[in-house]
Amino acid sequence: MAALTSTDILQKTTQALSEVWQEEEQMNLRTGSILPSNDDLKELMLLIKGVVFPGFFDRSRITERTRLYHTGVAVEKIYCILKDQIAKGLVFCCDRNESTVSAEAKKLALKFISGLPEIKRLMLTDVAAVAHNDPAVTNYGEVVFSYPVISVMLHYRTAHALLELGVPIIPRIITELAHSETGIDIHPAAKIGEYFSIDHGTGVVIGATSIIGNHVMLYQGVTLGAKNFKYDENGLPMNIPRHPIIEDNVTVYSNTSILGRVTIGHDTIIGGNIWLTHDVPPHSRLLQSKAMYDPGFSDGAGI
Repeated sequence: MAALTSTDILQKTTQALSEVWQEEEQMNLRTGSILPSNDDLKELMLLIKGVVFPGFFDRSRITERTRLYHTGVAVEKIYCILKDQIAKGLVFCCDRNESTVSAEAKKLALKFISGLPEIKRLMLTDVAAVAHNDPAVTNYGEVVFSYPVISVMLHYRTAHALLELGVPIIPRIITELAHSETGIDIHPAAKIGEYFSIDHGTGVVIGATSIIGNHVMLYQGVTLGAKNFKYDENGLPMNIPRHPIIEDNVTVYSNTSILGRVTIGHDTIIGGNIWLTHDVPPHSRLLQSKAMYDPGFSDGAGI
């Protein structure tokens, strides 16, 4: 049997990949419509950064006299991109016809835009929280420019607002853009209050049904996750409350995992490297056992 030529291999592979696989049909992976765009959503977030923090992420030099003009241009661009992406999301996820979603997408985009002042208010509380919890901060502008939590929270608060309006898929794409950039993973469905801060941040995970109060501080590597899942009659995991509730004025130090639908009472400190699966009352101080001194090994002895 003659060996396949490079052309044969390319044609055979192309034929196999161009067919509709049975698994694709079972997964309902739709094609044939215009899909949401990661690039357009990245541009959307840059524009939202610009209106929430004027002058920090804009190429133009913004003054008090020109601020209204620049904001108006950015808001118009936000509206145009968002209504287009929402429409594509509705078609992609909800099996809607492209010709029927335009009016609904415009309505949802306008509702989101009307909520931008509230997103800005919340973001300013987050900036203040970071500055108040980190003695290394030299000024508030440094926090806006360089702290990853600010970018993550702007993505999260944008995505959460869209999710609350019933917009499909776009919120998850937006939070995953920030996750890829920073290593901080916040599900858009999580509920997070005012003055939220994450120090350093890499490896933080906040699950979909988490509820976080005001003035909460997390350090790197903290997981607010699920302890286990419940399954429906079809064997699929059920989306029911399964992540922690963190009340006001709680600090959780690095690499601690809090799992399950447990409540951490207000004004509590949770130390680092703790595995926690039970409720903690308010005003608690939970620390791991102190390390014990070991003089070392001798004569080849192990642990």
